[in-house]
Amino acid sequence: MASALAGELEAAGGAAAPSSANARLRDLLTAALRHGRDELTRPRSGYGAPVEIALSAQDDLLLAATPATAGLRADPKAAGEREWQLVAATVDTLVDLACPGPATSVRDLALRAGETGGFLTLAFPAPGVGPAELEELGPLAFGERAGAIDRLRARALVLPAGVLDGSGLREPIGTGHPLRVAEAQARLPAGLDDEQREEAVLALLGAGAAGGAVRPHEDPDPAKRVARRILQRLDGMGKWGGYHTDFAHLARGFAGNERALAQEVGEALLEAELLKEKPSVGQRHVYLNPRRAGDIRTFIERGAAPPGMRLPPR
Repeated sequence: MASALAGELEAAGGAAAPSSANARLRDLLTAALRHGRDELTRPRSGYGAPVEIALSAQDDLLLAATPATAGLRADPKAAGEREWQLVAATVDTLVDLACPGPATSVRDLALRAGETGGFLTLAFPAPGVGPAELEELGPLAFGERAGAIDRLRARALVLPAGVLDGSGLREPIGTGHPLRVAEAQARLPAGLDDEQREEAVLALLGAGAAGGAVRPHEDPDPAKRVARRILQRLDGMGKWGGYHTDFAHLARGFAGNERALAQEVGEALLEAELLKEKPSVGQRHVYLNPRRAGDIRTFIERGAAPPGMRLPPR
């Protein structure tokens, strides 16, 4: 069933529609994105009408308008898990269409973010991709990625140049911002397993155990030291919201008795709700709780555990 935006877009001529149709398409896009934002808060999203994103090619850029709030560029906790997954699928789509090749350093990352009507707009350089090619390949590329998101039905529409706002585009704030992580992951070579991908992203973004005035790895309390290092590593890899990792990976980087301690600390972090759990096929996956971002950063940087947190005694 065609949405109002899809129907108007088809009637106007698709990606080749004249600029006279832009104002009407922009109004309908805003309504579609508002519908998508509401849908993403539900247990099942897009089952009455698909959640829609919009793609466009203009000024040697690929643009994508999503239902996520524009504030996501600065604040990772501004989105829920499925919203993040939709954004990540959009980033994957832009990178796949642009074919930029692997990134060798954080300076190579090219994703920028802005807003269209208060909604997050993503941009990626793609001088070789025009409206006709995007109209043919864009919805297919997005559909392949969004189709893997549980309990979500979504689709991409390709709009003519000028409907999306390509001005005011800036880098996501913070080296470990999940938008940067999404691009970094999308640009990794094929064939890497989960552990290799995590290590590659961590190396690319330059996020290590050190950094900042406080050194978590020097905390004299063993359980606090392990907890702070786990949180710092997950933060450095952007494991917020919909970006998660296998619970068993929390012990990575620890040696000897600290590996067992890391597993116990992981359970304590879950109990304190600094981590949240996402069941997966035969595995436990965890991620940083965006609603506790302040407590997490305070614990990492100052060593001040949240009130009531019970770490294993050592």
